[in-house]
Amino acid sequence: MIQELFTTLFHVIVPLSLPVIAGVLLDRYKQIDIGPLVTLVLYYLTPVLIFERLMKADVSYHDVYLTLAYSLLSLLFLWAVSNGFGKLFKLSSSDTAGLTLISAFTNSVNYGIPLILLAFGQAGLDKATVYIVLQMVIVNTIGIYFAARSHFRIKEAIKSVFSLPAIYASLLALLLRSFQIHLPEPIDTGVSMISAAYSPIVLAILGMQMMNVKTSSIKNKERVTF
Repeated sequence: MIQELFTTLFHVIVPLSLPVIAGVLLDRYKQIDIGPLVTLVLYYLTPVLIFERLMKADVSYHDVYLTLAYSLLSLLFLWAVSNGFGKLFKLSSSDTAGLTLISAFTNSVNYGIPLILLAFGQAGLDKATVYIVLQMVIVNTIGIYFAARSHFRIKEAIKSVFSLPAIYASLLALLLRSFQIHLPEPIDTGVSMISAAYSPIVLAILGMQMMNVKTSSIKNKERVTF
């Protein structure tokens, strides 16, 4: 049992680590600007990946309902826990809101997608794609409310959701699936090629971001505290 666990971890962690290490080396010796790469991922690779997965995902409406129920129940539970800790430790409303944001909302795309793919295969990624799309909607509506409830506007939240290209990719995929429309083979091949580029690029970006984490302010705070 333990051997199987370590074998699984080895086959998941090592493939994930290689692109991250490549990103670390690129930042160390080439100092690449991450901004354009992040834009590339957000507006190009992520929408195509989600579109492809939703087009090919072997999921039922039952899976969608369960994922939606889980997402909402998880959100409510973690919100209640965060508020409980806020009252217990007498945190300010802004600190409680911050605690809620980091506890109840997930960044399930950049690192989550390649991790799920390696750990659970395409079947796991199919179901995870539904969760990712739901999280995008929740984070950009309810998440915005918690982050800026004093000047929250429903119109702005909806606008924020529909500023994400992945939402349009999701809607297009659901529309094509509803009418049982399949992409021509050359287009499907091109979409698959773009989708396959997602994981190594976002993991390399993660490596670059790790190299740019500033620790000086943390060290200064530690000196003041202790």
